Amino acid sequence: MNDPEASRQSITYDTHPDRYKHWRLTFAGPVATLHLDIDEDGGIKPGYKLKLNSYDLGVDIELHDALQRIRFEHPEIRSVVVTSGRERIFCSGANIFMLGLSTHAWKVNFCKFTNETRNGIEDSSRHSGLKFIAACNGTTAGGGYELALACDEIILVDDRSSAVSLPEVPLLGVLPGTGGLTRVTDKRHVRRDHADVFCTLTEGIRAERAKEWRLIDDHAKPQQFAAKVKQRAEDLAAQSDRPADAKGILLPPVKRIIDGAGYHYETVDVAIDRKARRATLTVAAPSSGVASDIDGITAAGASWWPLLMARELDDAILMLRTNDLEIGTWVLKTSGDAQLVLDTDAALARHHQHWFVREVIGMLRRTLARLDVTSRTLIAMVEGDTCFAGTLAELLLAADRSYMLCVPDDLQQEASITLSEMNFGSYPMVNGRYRIAARFYEEEAPIAAARAAVGRPLGAKEAAELGLVTATPDDLDWEDEIRIVLEERASLSPDALTAMEANLRFGPGETMETRVFGRLSAWQNWIFIRPNAVGETGALKVFGSGNKAKFNWERV
Repeated sequence: MNDPEASRQSITYDTHPDRYKHWRLTFAGPVATLHLDIDEDGGIKPGYKLKLNSYDLGVDIELHDALQRIRFEHPEIRSVVVTSGRERIFCSGANIFMLGLSTHAWKVNFCKFTNETRNGIEDSSRHSGLKFIAACNGTTAGGGYELALACDEIILVDDRSSAVSLPEVPLLGVLPGTGGLTRVTDKRHVRRDHADVFCTLTEGIRAERAKEWRLIDDHAKPQQFAAKVKQRAEDLAAQSDRPADAKGILLPPVKRIIDGAGYHYETVDVAIDRKARRATLTVAAPSSGVASDIDGITAAGASWWPLLMARELDDAILMLRTNDLEIGTWVLKTSGDAQLVLDTDAALARHHQHWFVREVIGMLRRTLARLDVTSRTLIAMVEGDTCFAGTLAELLLAADRSYMLCVPDDLQQEASITLSEMNFGSYPMVNGRYRIAARFYEEEAPIAAARAAVGRPLGAKEAAELGLVTATPDDLDWEDEIRIVLEERASLSPDALTAMEANLRFGPGETMETRVFGRLSAWQNWIFIRPNAVGETGALKVFGSGNKAKFNWERV
């Protein structure tokens, strides 16, 4: 039974189109349209109005849900139009008064989730045959333009007043928080001097020059705008390989129990030790054989274990990140029959081109990537009835450290790790590398040795020799060593750990996504605590009051 008190205190990430306050989702043949029409009084927290189609976390929770519905429930959809349900305004971005009222942690977590949602749009474009058009039918500012930037193409109405802009620097003394600067340069290749001008103009840039500077792909007069958007959406849909006649998979609500001990699901359990500031996440293998033929897989639908597990793990990550800020260490464990996971991996690999299986792999990929960019210490524990096999071994590979119990006097009592082909490219991180390749900095010899071990249960000695675990304490020292590791970690500065972990997890090589997250954590995080932004006379605090911001003019 849900604990009512715990439920009231938690922000949850589940919703349904019937409960949307801010988005309307419609379908016409192979094209879906997401209409943004934000309820001013529908903020996720009290104290501000969402004017001018500005958004907060609740708006993005609905967008995330809508994208999931399109992916799984509507395989016939091949392109998505994102537009506004209002005249002359597409979206004015994140609500400024919400940001001014929010704690530092809330602002950072809000930016991270919106980044992940927009990255998910690009992920579906890259992997799932879904293409996105931002139909900007009015003013498109700040986070609204960042939403447009995540789409494959941007079409702006040319009504002599609508413009695109990133006005955060001149208006608020902060940066665009959802990858705007990075996508302008890395994705749209806007020339540096043009980008500099653009990002310091509060009024933005209108259609003709916006196209000339590559800020948009096209524009149209109001009379031709709808027809141009429709034609382009149909053209992009014609290029997709998503099936026109497949039956969608309904996504029921994730079944979650919240109580004083943590969060509890069918395949994931989160046990929280608040005194130790630690959570133990245990992910369970299938309890029995799972469907392996495509008819059985699609019949299982949302209850097919890899999708069920991915949705529950994703929810657990978000719940912990938002509601349990002081829980700084996550211990990752698994349980169950490794062979059932390996059998499921074989089915994923065999049917990876089927639209539904492809979407399940995408869900797993995005969930694991969400774990990678979470600012918590991740420590994997391989002991007892463990099941770090195949897809579940990705949890171990995502960890900052991993410890495996060695039982030298009784090897049959040792836990094991088993790799599958799914560990070699199916779940790339945001830096584009799969975790084993990233672990060994793409050196051929250790990767080849790990690949040669696919399908073979690896005990502590061999796992250590292959470099898959950090240490293998024996059964006499296990409890003391693990206790010391966890206590030492809990004693360190959370800020320093967050920065250290983010630096070490991704190694050499950058992508647009790693730059988005890196710049967010390094620069926006810093700016969000500086008085020029959030001090009593900072730009974010005095916005809308009629007073001018007062800056400390030192360059730091």
